[in-house]
Amino acid sequence: MTAHPGTAAPTVTELEFDRQVDALALTGLPARLELKEECFRALLEPLRDLLPPPTAVGEGIPFVVVVPDAPAELLLPAVHTPDGEGWTALSSEELARFGPRPELDVPSVPYLLLDVDPGGAMLGIPPAEAEQRIAATGRLPLTVAEGLALLVSDSGVLRTGDSFALLGARTGDTRVPVVWTDGAGPALRAWDRSGAHPRLGSASCGGRRAA
Repeated sequence: MTAHPGTAAPTVTELEFDRQVDALALTGLPARLELKEECFRALLEPLRDLLPPPTAVGEGIPFVVVVPDAPAELLLPAVHTPDGEGWTALSSEELARFGPRPELDVPSVPYLLLDVDPGGAMLGIPPAEAEQRIAATGRLPLTVAEGLALLVSDSGVLRTGDSFALLGARTGDTRVPVVWTDGAGPALRAWDRSGAHPRLGSASCGGRRAA
């Protein structure tokens, strides 16, 4: 792409932002939100001014664009891996119960998820214990919408065959939502908070930033 005279070429971070917005648009989310695609893109555009500089992030994924009211049943089929596309056996009622934990104060408008760790640092640790460790480091657990936005932006985070829990959501019982990989495509399912598995970690982020 050739920049116009006097116009700076887009940075790598800006190109990544555009790629993520494209990926979200391709899921059919604009139509689901009853928006024309140009209006959907305009809705997300203010986030461009909030993109982190390369020196402001840690070793995780620098940022993920999140639309908090994106339905799981729409985003899951857009997640493609060599084993298949995303799916869930959870009912709509069960999915609705996996809402964000109120104390996390998750924005109700589109926002950026910053410095994302898909869970590799917590492999083999029960979600209940991982939740305490994440809090102790000052990081935050991910919601279902955030975990699926991460996968839509880069399903390659599952290429190791590892799975991750989304501890920013809670049903009111002992279960937490997890994205599980078992050779049949990534599945959104429920998991007991006390259960450990060598391939299950817990995803976290460094913060959230809304316009």
